Amino acid sequence: MKNENLVAYFETSIKKHWDLPALSDYKGDGLTYGEVARKIKKIHILLEKGGIKKGDKIALMGKNSVNWGVTFIAVVSYGAVIVPILPEFKPKDAHHIITHSDSRFLFVAEFIWNNLDIEKMKLIEGAFLLENFSLAHARKKSIEKAALSLEDLCVELYPKGLNPEIFNLPEIDLDELADINYTSGTTGFSKGVMLSHKSLSSNIKFAQDNMPLKGGDSIVSFLPLAHAYGLAFEFLFPFTIGCHVIFLTKTPSPQIITQAFKEIRPRLILSVPLVIEKIFKKRIKPQIEKPVVSFMLKIPLLNKLVHKKILDGLNTGFGGNFTEVVIGGAALNEEIEKLFKKIGFPFTIGYGMTECGPLIAYASWDKMRLGGCGKIVDGMQVKIDSSDPYREVGEILIKGDHLMLGYYKNPEATKEAIDEEGWLHTGDLGLIDSDNFIYIKGRSKNMLLGASGQNIYPEEIESMLNNRAFVGESLVIEKSGKLIALVYPDPDLMKLMKLDDQGLEKILEKYRKQTNENLPAYMQVSRIVVHSDEFEKTPKQSVKRFLYEDVEV
Repeated sequence: MKNENLVAYFETSIKKHWDLPALSDYKGDGLTYGEVARKIKKIHILLEKGGIKKGDKIALMGKNSVNWGVTFIAVVSYGAVIVPILPEFKPKDAHHIITHSDSRFLFVAEFIWNNLDIEKMKLIEGAFLLENFSLAHARKKSIEKAALSLEDLCVELYPKGLNPEIFNLPEIDLDELADINYTSGTTGFSKGVMLSHKSLSSNIKFAQDNMPLKGGDSIVSFLPLAHAYGLAFEFLFPFTIGCHVIFLTKTPSPQIITQAFKEIRPRLILSVPLVIEKIFKKRIKPQIEKPVVSFMLKIPLLNKLVHKKILDGLNTGFGGNFTEVVIGGAALNEEIEKLFKKIGFPFTIGYGMTECGPLIAYASWDKMRLGGCGKIVDGMQVKIDSSDPYREVGEILIKGDHLMLGYYKNPEATKEAIDEEGWLHTGDLGLIDSDNFIYIKGRSKNMLLGASGQNIYPEEIESMLNNRAFVGESLVIEKSGKLIALVYPDPDLMKLMKLDDQGLEKILEKYRKQTNENLPAYMQVSRIVVHSDEFEKTPKQSVKRFLYEDVEV
């Protein structure tokens, strides 16, 4: 239906909110919805005069920014296919993705362009800098001519200027391809997830109907827009209802994020567990571990005062104006989840993956269930591949409106992921209850096998270790039938406490023994090894486990 069409969502919102602020860079310039419309039309002219046809691929590589957002909407609403690339990817990976995706145009940040080699991107006919849309490279005179005469071409097309009455976008069928999203995941093989207009629009429709945001609200966009989670819920959904989207444009450290929240006071916050856990560990946990506070928590009346103080601190830290914090991408630390639930912090945990653009399950904060990751969303179906889905863990299978079209130019991987009945095999293990709430127990590819055939979910052990002081992050691997925990220490805390390597090893050994006391024998850690660098991660902040399977310890 037209009112549930992705491009129609863009057109309707732009017309309705013409003079309202639409997109801004944090500490930088911004655009109204009307100004976004004018930039969209300029890019449409550039694409048309440059010979781009419907269905052609356009690569987009840069940090979150106003012009990134404008480019995305312009390309997709033209009928071309966007190929967003994470700015952190190395040049060789960018060259590979741009070539593999058959991209003809490239919109790219200048600092990235300076490190790319056009000779390794033979299919690129035109490249444009995201900072000001200036021409960086052209293989055809027609592209160069179009870029240089863009202002004149726009005036020629709209001699009296553009206004909401004459602004319109083409109708594009929901089944058409909109986005090829390349992600390495945790298996080490980069695949291009093909998301249709239907997948993106059905994610937006669900958010419009169920998430607490309305026109005129502000939202901070700090998750990578080249990843489906941030794209859908920090940008596309807010834009379609008339929100003001502020792009952080910087590396989202907890300090920068909390400062932005304080200034912008967003109404809805999207995050990954890593950010929440770092904020909790540095700002909340030290407070509740103080002897006096720890004592007060054991007394019924006094513990309510402590809980209120923690809640007030969290609310202030997140800007004091939000209705909900939505956490996705990975599991939240169990201790933090229980505490947040107990004190009434308005958070919820969702479940999704790029292959579903991304949403699979969600429940509002007042309906979420401990240990769960939401209820299967409208338009989607779920089943657990086990004889008793309520009690016996099995692989989570998904199908429905959000599901990808497949992997670009990779029918083998598509066939492996989606079976003949149309079910996507997620690789996640879990249970479901009678109300369709999903409970994830681990990833089948991460699952380790105990000596007697027991299933070991390393995430459970890592969650216990990650909650300890001096532990920045951890990764549990199996070596010769024994579990080894790799630990990247918290460098800031070590420096503050003047802790040397020998002292750290003693503390980690104590942690190992204490952790093992709470684990069955087959899950106990035999050794903790200090890892000198942070673990490499996917866009969802999941550790790329495959990189550490053969590490020497």
